[in-house]
Amino acid sequence: MKEIKLNKDQKRELLDKIKVFFLEERDEELGDLSAEIVLDFFLKELGDVIYNKAIDDAHSLMQDIIEDILSLQRI
Repeated sequence: MKEIKLNKDQKRELLDKIKVFFLEERDEELGDLSAEIVLDFFLKELGDVIYNKAIDDAHSLMQDIIEDILSLQRI
């Protein structure tokens, strides 16, 4: 699967959230490099699973919408 690409703003937001999480939950202060290593790890190891789940959810939603549309057919 293709690598997940984040724009600059998305990456900055996620890095900030990772830093806050580590500070609040683990009482560890991470620098940018450490936060980026954590982000890269999660994108690599979890990205495909999360992406595929989103695709499955979108597929289910589309099926529901199609069923709703088909229910409008006149008999």
